[in-house]
Amino acid sequence: QVQLVESGGGLVEAGGSLRLSCAASGSHFTIKTMAWYRQAPEKQRELVATITSDGSPNYADSVKGRFTCSRDNSKNTVSLQMNSLKPEDTGVYYCYAIISPVDKDRSYQYWGQGTQVTVSS
Repeated sequence: QVQLVESGGGLVEAGGSLRLSCAASGSHFTIKTMAWYRQAPEKQRELVATITSDGSPNYADSVKGRFTCSRDNSKNTVSLQMNSLKPEDTGVYYCYAIISPVDKDRSYQYWGQGTQVTVSS
């Protein structure tokens, strides 16, 4: 059974930085695309960044130039370095991954439990 476990959220002042990490536990699988989503209070969940299996990232316009997404395939982890944080970055951040078991010809979507990021003004 695959699980995604996030860490690294917290409270930071505007202009500060935080680093989120997500680790996929389990075995006998291949991780394809990984991503970070966030959900602010009373708003829909939105895509923040994606990263392909070969490490190519893409970002939402709202975070370009401030956030950096990276992954370590040897450790099944994905990270999100968040710099120059703004109050509007506040929300619950979720790790997402598309994962294929090695013995099955299909993929499954997995979500982490979420980690709170709060940016004070």
